Order: sequence, then structure tokens, then C-alpha cells
Amino acid sequence: MMYFDNAATTPLSLNVIQAMTKAMQDNLGNPSSIHSYGRRANKILRECRQMIANHLGTTERQIIFTSGGTESNNMAIKGYALANQAKGKHLITTSIEHHSVLRTMTYLEKRFGFEITYLSCKNGNIDLEEFKAALREDTILVSMMYANNETGDLLPIEEVGNILKKHQAVFHVDAVQTIGKFPINTAELGIDFLSASAHKFHGPKGVGFLYNKGLKMDALFHGGDQEEKRRASTENMIGIVGMTQALTDALFCWSQQNQQILSLRNTFLEELDGVSYFLNQSGNHLPHVLNIGFPGYQNGSLLTQLDLAGFAVSTGSACTAGTVEPSHVLTAYFGEESHRLTESIRISFSDQNTLQEVQQLARTLKKILGEQNGI
Repeated sequence: MMYFDNAATTPLSLNVIQAMTKAMQDNLGNPSSIHSYGRRANKILRECRQMIANHLGTTERQIIFTSGGTESNNMAIKGYALANQAKGKHLITTSIEHHSVLRTMTYLEKRFGFEITYLSCKNGNIDLEEFKAALREDTILVSMMYANNETGDLLPIEEVGNILKKHQAVFHVDAVQTIGKFPINTAELGIDFLSASAHKFHGPKGVGFLYNKGLKMDALFHGGDQEEKRRASTENMIGIVGMTQALTDALFCWSQQNQQILSLRNTFLEELDGVSYFLNQSGNHLPHVLNIGFPGYQNGSLLTQLDLAGFAVSTGSACTAGTVEPSHVLTAYFGEESHRLTESIRISFSDQNTLQEVQQLARTLKKILGEQNGI
């Protein structure tokens, strides 16, 4: 089986496996315990927190360990909105966010009476003038993904951050797809909250972090005093060690990896010579995500045939009960009636993919398309 669904999750790297194995063997203590085992665990926890903070250009106190991107998104949006609703009850996001953002917004709207503005995203980006017009005196939070998980399109985070410097609204960035792909300095970009998940950059599942500039927010979990009373629950020490190793490795050679992945992407498209296809991406996108469609070919059928041929790809949208749900991202891009909703697939690469695998995927895809066309 050849794996091309790295935007969904990435395989663990060897360095991460080794770091986690060592942590499992050597680190049995609870970091909240005061005996020597606990003190050692707490030291490791502090070292990991500091390393991650260094990668973001911030301080260790501004890093909160979580179970992943979904919890981090919920914590930032729900936690800040509920703690600061006296300042206003208007929030802004985009129509192409991850469901952990969109459904959190819906929850706040229905349960607590917040008003949500959803920015449109035509051709893979937002209109900054539309964003400026959406800002109100009672806007307290803007939540926006750094890069879309289905198309890889990058949103204008720096520009939005600069606009918000003159406004009371805080800026939450869902950076799940971009962390580890290139350096991110939260202060330079004007980011107040940032969400990350380890399994997107060759780390383990079930662990992530939230950067909080130091803003007041309600806790989602109630229990112990872990994470300076911001997130109760014993920390996932083994996962945190793995995540720290994965992020350090990813940022050590991010430029080289991006060039390698871009080369794989270009080779794949070159191998499709003679095939009619369209791309669902703007000119500014992550190199590892390729959202591509083939006119007249249903994506559900393509996924099944590629899977049977030994290739793992996706549509980038939810698959339930054997059916492929229309992508809310592509719907926002092209409208509900567009054929692209049912003809597009997402191929996402990593540095662990090889040139031979990419060539084999392209050739297999051409063969499947040719057979469906009676060639």
C-alpha cells in the first residue's frame, strides 16, 4: 500500500519512534508528583514546552499541551469567547474552516447568542476588503486557518494580523496544516492563539498544543491544576516527547523537504501528460497538498479503484456509509452545482514518498481513467 493522504495524517518518523520508545522505557513519573520520578518527568515536560516555544518565537508559559487540533481550536474559540463576551458577541471566521471551528461557532451561536460572520472564499482566498467591512466594534475574535486542509491554499494571515493590530478582536489561527512546513513566528504575524496537532508533521496522534499569547479564557476541562490551571488532565508525556522531536526535525530541514515534495508534485503532474484534469487551488498553496479533478469521473469510484490498486488518497471530505459527502470547501469555492464537488480528489505528499511511488500512482491513475473511458 502506497500512502498519499498525508494531509489527513502522517506516518511516524524513525526519530520520533525512538524518542517515544525511550520515553516509555525511562519516564514513568507523573509530572505533577513531587517525588524524584515526578520531578524528572516535570523537567522533561518543561524542556519540551521550551523547545516548542522557541520554534514559535515565544515563551514556554504561552504553550498549552492538548490532545490535538480539535481541542486546541475549541479551547481558543470557546474559551476566549465565553470569558470575554462582555466586550462583544460578534465573531468572524471563513466558510472553509475545519469542522472543529465551524461547529464550535455554531455552538456559540445557538447556545450563547453569539453572532458569526462567515467570510466567503472565492478562488481559494478571502477578500481583505470584505474582512475589513465585517469588523465591528463588538467583534472580539477572528478565527482563520493558515492553510486549507483540502486544497492547501494559504490565507493572508500576516495581512489579517496587521489589520487587527488596531482592533480589540484577538486573532486565532488554525495552523494544523502548516506547523512544521515552514517557520512561524507568532509575534511577527500578530497571532494571539495558534492551534497545532502533532500527527500532521510525523508526530503521534492524540497530542497537540495551543499557543496563547497570555489572554484570559475559560477552561474547558475542570479537575487538577495541570497546565497552570488552563487545562486539567495529566499530560500525555510520551506523546509530547514525540511531538517535540517531530517538530524539531521538521523545522530543521523544512526548506529542503518542501523542495523535495514540490519535485514529487511536479513529477506527478508531468506523468499525467495527455490526461484532462483541473486543479482546485490558487497560486499560493502548500506544496504537499494537491486537489485535482478529472472531468466526467466520479471521485468515489476513483478512490475505490485506487485503493484496490494499493494507493491511499482521499477526497478531503467526510466519507460515511460508503458515500462521499460534498466538500464544503469546494462548495464555497465553486457553488453547490459545480461538477468539481463530485469529480475531485486530494493527493497529499510527504518527504517519505519516493519518486517511484509517485510515478506508479500517476500511471495507475491514467490506466484507471483510460479503462473507464473505454481506452
